[in-house]
Amino acid sequence: MLDYIIVGSGLAGIAFSEMALKNNKTIFVFNNQSQNSSKIAGGLYNPVILKRFSEVWKANEQLDLLYPFYKNLESKLSVTLDYKLALLRKFYSVEEQNNWFTASDKPNLSKFLSTHLITKKFDSIPSPFNFGEVLFSGYVDTALLVASYKAFLMQQNAYLEETFDYSELKINSEYIQYKDIKAKHIVFAEGFGMLSNPFFNQLPLDGTKGELLLIKAPNLNLDVIMKSSVFVLPIGNDLYKVGATYNWEDKTNIPTEAAKKELTDNLKELINCDFEIIEHYAGVRPTVKDRRPLVGTHPIHNNIHVLNGLGTRGVMLAPAMALDLFNLIENKIPLDKNIDISRIKNFVSSSYHNE
Repeated sequence: MLDYIIVGSGLAGIAFSEMALKNNKTIFVFNNQSQNSSKIAGGLYNPVILKRFSEVWKANEQLDLLYPFYKNLESKLSVTLDYKLALLRKFYSVEEQNNWFTASDKPNLSKFLSTHLITKKFDSIPSPFNFGEVLFSGYVDTALLVASYKAFLMQQNAYLEETFDYSELKINSEYIQYKDIKAKHIVFAEGFGMLSNPFFNQLPLDGTKGELLLIKAPNLNLDVIMKSSVFVLPIGNDLYKVGATYNWEDKTNIPTEAAKKELTDNLKELINCDFEIIEHYAGVRPTVKDRRPLVGTHPIHNNIHVLNGLGTRGVMLAPAMALDLFNLIENKIPLDKNIDISRIKNFVSSSYHNE
């Protein structure tokens, strides 16, 4: 009998798989490739919400886990995943500069916001008011991570690409069984696909569509992540990711002309050199109204668990949330009430009612 069946192999599923393997647990992963938000994500990690100059929730704890987590994966998979890059926020006025310095004085932000104005001039980015630098930022190559981890699991005979058939799941008090696989626990890490999951589809997962461009701009010569109304992320060979849009109505993975126009218009406001669009990506992020992940154990079945709702910050959140769920299951360490699905009172009561 296995320790874990894991459904989903995006950032959440990979993080939990790693947590289990690191603790000598046996796993089997199912994935149907229906969700692609991890694969097409910008992969940015950044401890500050730049729109409001506020700290990302539990940023310190997440960064403490982030660096060793991706470093270990790089070693295990023989790939480079974590690129530590400065992130510059372009200022458009003296007022924005002042807001930045006010924020950098706050105890919870002083570690992350440099008080030294960046006056460097970039060839193709006019900047009369200069830039602020966010520290401890960078990006993870999420597409390479997803592909490499899938290959690793396949080598271990621990991966199957198929749509999970919930009706085939047999639940026993001591174990669960899916077709011919028995395990002590099952963890659902399906991203936006959770809306098809009868055990957890009443949780308040919104889903926010995001679109992203891959451009080629030989004259941009950018060696940092640039943030204004869009982010511009250099990935080498004159290629840059440009993102991202937010659409709360459209729940498809289909790129739209409206989003392309929004991104290109905003990009043209930031840079003044020519660029060519190479690719246009779209995916639905698993977002939650209260902006906190959905983590925990089903109110009735103590061997069925969920790890979801990582939203726009999956790269930072995944290692921390996977550790919290693993500690809940294996060590009975209670979850932070901010992430525990027990905070969703309607879900808890309706689960009992439906059973």
